Amino acid sequence: MVEKVLWPAYFDASKTRAEGRRVATEMAVEEPTVDEIAKAVQQVGYDAVIERDKAYSRQNWTEEGRVLVRNADDSTKNDLIQAVAAYVTALRD
Repeated sequence: MVEKVLWPAYFDASKTRAEGRRVATEMAVEEPTVDEIAKAVQQVGYDAVIERDKAYSRQNWTEEGRVLVRNADDSTKNDLIQAVAAYVTALRD
């Protein structure tokens, strides 16, 4: 079973692409949490596991956590990120 890893930095509007943001600024939110990302992953239809004690390699001084997505073999990582970003944005509205 392959797990895809989603970091909060992928969805953070305050980050640049070089800092790890992987969605357009219109789809990004300020300070996304692993809880929001996990909820969005479940809305997309996959199982999510939160690991709170992990630090993104580009920000290894802060442990924001990460979300592991299980059974997402049928979609590319980018498609998954875009779908999750849409739900995270919707959760904030």
